[in-house]
Amino acid sequence: MPKTVPDTPSAPQSLAPYSAATEASGLVFLSGQVGLVPATGERAPDDVTAQAHQVMSNIGGILGDLGLGYDDIVKTTVFLADIADFASVNEVYRSYFSGGFPARSAVQAGALPGGFLVEIEVVAAR
Repeated sequence: MPKTVPDTPSAPQSLAPYSAATEASGLVFLSGQVGLVPATGERAPDDVTAQAHQVMSNIGGILGDLGLGYDDIVKTTVFLADIADFASVNEVYRSYFSGGFPARSAVQAGALPGGFLVEIEVVAAR
């Protein structure tokens, strides 16, 4: 199964050896997004709601680079630093979808990179 690594100019600058997106067999896999502002590389405020909005905005930007949108998402995985933030992240997450919701898993991670409060990875379909 050949894969491609598409250009994603809307993604925050990667600080590690990974691509923001990889595509194979009509599926687009987005690496986990955290609350980094792409234009500045700055962190979103240390508030789970603000970080969740930034994460979803980053996902939307990357999908847009690829000619896709939120309704093309088929699966997400939500990583939370604290499962007590589940309801707050759900409210933000819900607001980005107009049709049916994608399949989803949500877990509390022991810690997230850079001390972020939420990270979301996505699989979208063409």
